[in-house]
This record gives sequence, structure tokens and C-alpha cells, in this order.
Amino acid sequence: MLEGKSIAVVVPAHDEEALLEQTLAGIPAFVDRIYVVDDASRDATVERARAAAARDPRVELIERERNGGVGAAIVTGYKRAVEDHMGVAVVMAADNQMDPADLEGIAAPVVRGEVDYAKANRLFTGQAWELIPHHRYLGNAVLSLLTKIASGYWHVADSQSGYTAAAHDTLAALDLDRLYPRYGFPNDMLVHLNVLNARVRDVPSRPVYGVGERSGIKLRTVVPRISWLLVKAFFWRMKEKYVIRDFHPLVFFYLGGLAMGLAGLGLGIALVILRILGHSITAATGVLVALLLIFGSQFTLFAMWFDMESNKDLK
Repeated sequence: MLEGKSIAVVVPAHDEEALLEQTLAGIPAFVDRIYVVDDASRDATVERARAAAARDPRVELIERERNGGVGAAIVTGYKRAVEDHMGVAVVMAADNQMDPADLEGIAAPVVRGEVDYAKANRLFTGQAWELIPHHRYLGNAVLSLLTKIASGYWHVADSQSGYTAAAHDTLAALDLDRLYPRYGFPNDMLVHLNVLNARVRDVPSRPVYGVGERSGIKLRTVVPRISWLLVKAFFWRMKEKYVIRDFHPLVFFYLGGLAMGLAGLGLGIALVILRILGHSITAATGVLVALLLIFGSQFTLFAMWFDMESNKDLK
């Protein structure tokens, strides 16, 4: 227990035979339960988990029959933590890339009731650029920006960090089955938390690389996929939070900005094509394009500002 609250650690694992036991061995003694969720591994992950459970009574193996993705595995662990009435559920990857020394710092704000959800931020430290592979750092930066817009948590960065802590009541209030089951899970989680007006905080964490981990993430496919997920999640949040649950005029600003921006961009491209083909363009038409783009960007910026103001207390 930590400050009187029971702590569970969810460890999603898929083909992690190499580092699973090392990961479990490093989990601090104050943790009460460790749920290893095997996501239909094809290697000896299950055997390694059973061996760890024989040594440590806190370890419980949960086997999924079909591979559903890291998000689905985490949700399976979350459900078990809620069923067991664990006060806080922490997520740690099975590849030993999350420093167990940071676990207490991540869980503590949730334990004390200061926030409903805490997550590691590896970008706070000046070591991030040196330790994180540059292509992953840049991909993370792009997705973090998009996640700020989609989720409304403008103060949160390092959106791809899966080292998190969530309060029991928050998990119980979420529709866990709606969460995205694969690599975009942390991003989608933030969107759903914002609809609940959950308080979220970033906690500095040390980046860990070069410990023998294998990454199955291909940025050229993952970044576009998560970006599209965030576009859909953004419109879902607008509908759920600012139309259905409580109306806010920022919806009109976003819609107006989008409509004028797309109209200005489309008309501008058409005018460029016509000019290339030798047609003359009137000054009034050019002014119309400029006004559409200017007003579209201003409406969008106002909507973002309203969103920031609406969520400024959720930290």
C-alpha cells in the first residue's frame, strides 16, 4: 500500500519473454497486486509469468485468448483492478523501459486525491533528446501536439507515454470497452478522461532505452493511424462534452473556422490552377480567399483559447 491506498500494477505483455521477469522483479514492495496480462503471446511469456508468480504471490497471470493490442490488454487489467477494488492502477510495460523508481512519484498524486490520472513525461528532462531515438522523439512531438487539440489537456505532453496511474473511481466511471485497443490507447484515454472532466497531471520520468527492448512500432504507419484516430476523437469530444453534456459556444467557432478554412483553401487551390492555365483572376476573388483563410484561422484560434480556458482547472 502507498499512504493507505492499495496499488495494482497492470503489465500488458505480448512476446516479452526476454525482459518480463526483469520488469516484474523491479516493481517496488509497496505494490499490492501485479496483473500480467498476456495478449496471446507466441513465445515463452506465459511461462516466464508463471515462474514469476511462483516466486512472488503478488503476481497474477491473466491470459487473453486472442491478440487484441496493447490497449485491450491494459483494459483487461483495469477491469480486474476495479473488480478487486484496488485504489490506484498503474500501467507498466513488460519491456523494462519504465523505471520502477518513478512508480511512487507517478502514483502519489493519485493516491493523495490531487488528480484522477497521472502520467510520466519523459520530455521534462534534458536527457530526452540524447536518450530517445530522434525519429521517435519527433513522432512523439507531432502526436503530442495533436493530442493536446483532440483531448483538451493543453498542459499535457509526451502523449505516447504509457507509464500511468489511474484512480479506482475514474476507471469505474469510464466506458473502458470504448477505448482504442492498440498503440493509440494513451491518446484515446486522455480524450475520454477529458469528457469526464478528470484531473490529469504530468510527472517527470527518466527515459529508459537500450536495455534489450524490441519495438514493433513503425512510425510511417503508426503516426498516420493515430492522427486519424485523434481527428475522430476530437469531434467525438466536441459532441459529448460541449453539445450533449454541457453546451459551449466554442463548437460554433471550431465549425466556423473549419468551414471557412476549407473553403478558403479549396478556392485558393482552384484559383492557382486557373492562373496556371492562363485564366485571369479578379482582385476581389483574391481578397475573398485571403479573408476566408484569415477568418478561418482566427475562429480556430479563438476556439482553442475557449477550450484551454474550459479545461484550465483539470490539472
